[in-house]
Amino acid sequence: MAPSTVNVAEYLFTRLYQLGVRDLHGLPGDFNLLACDYVGSSGLTWIGNCNELNAGYAADAYGRLRGLGAIMTTFGVGELSCINAIAGSFSEYVPVVHIVGVPKTVVQKKNAMLHHTLGNGDFDVFARIAKELSIAQANLMDPVTAPDEIDRVLRACYIHSRPVYIQLPADIVQKPVDAKLLDSPIDIETPKSDDEKEGVVADRILKKLYAAKKPILLVDAGAGRHCVEELVDSFARKTLLPTFIAPMGKGMVNEDLPNFVGMYNGALTPIDAWRDMVESSDLIMTIGNVKSDLNTAGFSYNFNKLNTIDLHFDNVSMDYAIYEEIYMRWLLERLVREFDSSKMRKEQTDLPVISRPPVAENANFSKEEITHEYLWPRLSSWLKTGDVVVADTGTSYVGIWETKLPPGVHVMTQILWSSIGYGVPACQGAAQAIKAEGSGRRTICFEGDGSFQLTVQELSTIIHHNLDAIIFVIENDGYEIERWVHGEKASYNDIPKWQYSLFPNAFTPTEKTSERRVKAYKIRTREELEVLLTDKEFSSGKGLHFVEMHMPRHNAPTSLINFTETLKK
Repeated sequence: MAPSTVNVAEYLFTRLYQLGVRDLHGLPGDFNLLACDYVGSSGLTWIGNCNELNAGYAADAYGRLRGLGAIMTTFGVGELSCINAIAGSFSEYVPVVHIVGVPKTVVQKKNAMLHHTLGNGDFDVFARIAKELSIAQANLMDPVTAPDEIDRVLRACYIHSRPVYIQLPADIVQKPVDAKLLDSPIDIETPKSDDEKEGVVADRILKKLYAAKKPILLVDAGAGRHCVEELVDSFARKTLLPTFIAPMGKGMVNEDLPNFVGMYNGALTPIDAWRDMVESSDLIMTIGNVKSDLNTAGFSYNFNKLNTIDLHFDNVSMDYAIYEEIYMRWLLERLVREFDSSKMRKEQTDLPVISRPPVAENANFSKEEITHEYLWPRLSSWLKTGDVVVADTGTSYVGIWETKLPPGVHVMTQILWSSIGYGVPACQGAAQAIKAEGSGRRTICFEGDGSFQLTVQELSTIIHHNLDAIIFVIENDGYEIERWVHGEKASYNDIPKWQYSLFPNAFTPTEKTSERRVKAYKIRTREELEVLLTDKEFSSGKGLHFVEMHMPRHNAPTSLINFTETLKK
């Protein structure tokens, strides 16, 4: 017989489960310990991370794949440790639920000088900080209103794809609420646009499209964050518009589409003909475009606003006007449904014949060395449909731009927030999400040695939970991306020398060695890399395969070199 009541913690965790969360990242602390007791019984697996920052990065990656990620920390010291990760999720539109175990309500009301506080009796200071980094907040001080508050905040997280913040007082955890409330699912459908208003906007867009001589489509990160990739694919296939991606949109478009052209990155667009095609267009339609510095090559987009239509989650920008509460999902559905191909002229969708330049090799380096010019194009034939690729801040998240992706590859980067050290924890979160979905997809991570030194501990979490991942640590003797920005020979861009390939074994418990599927490699040449990429066991992605991959110092992807040159002008 089903219980008539559940406690507040069980209600919260069950709601997370109902929304697709299967794993709760975080760390225990004295103010959330009681809540931790109810994680497993609510259907969730507790993922004890090595620190809160790592847990936040992992929850971010999990949220990008599952539609919702969740982390639980303790008050003050725990929540502040993960705030960098939460800020990244906020800036990059990632749905993460941050649950904070806070002191008992009776203690808060007394303004007591409690540990983990600033010693001034102010128990709201951290919540005020969190308000700047979350789309919705709730303080569950009253068990009567707790279910409604939980539902409100979780709905906001899911729909708006941004972090939310929930305070769970220690003396509220076990307060009973009506279990029947869980029988009514949270409404997570994207709000509907006003039908008449949406119809007017759709009609104007289509008229502009039919009238344009050289229209193009530019797809960016917002398409993935708001889960409209399939609609974008349908729209691109039906209209046959020449289709481009921005750097943050890598992986959002099937690169095998007959009308897919390539990446547009302002002044750094890799082929001049691509850049000319976009910038000479008389109608540029963007979906989820993020006009940040790195995503526009230093704000070098050369668009005429009168020729641009921007679709965002809840608005459309067109003709110097913003049409609010027009939701991307429903507008795209309408455009796909109402588009009439007979009204398009053939020359509108003609693609120019563009020959891609051969992969260049830097003559300064031996042919035997692994270089960026060699690595990223080489991966094009090794990656498989469904792969999840984590490319950490630095040479990796620029290098992946030069890889042609098979259909269905999900690329995970932090181009806007750009916090180094994201890679390994994000790899753990992604691998955990894939384990939850049971798809068997590969999780592949590329991270520089400098970034790796920040969050190396999360390798132990990957091993502890027996996750599948392939991790490449690029050993190029320091902060290579910073050397290109400034300080080519400066000591502050150097890092301590580590024996990276020894870490997987160091993090594997001696008594469990035979049970763990952990292999480490140390490679320096292209021949050694080719051996790995053609090895069936390695390429299966089963178990942890950790590669210490050496590259020459001061070697970088062409796009990074070109970008840093523009900064120096």
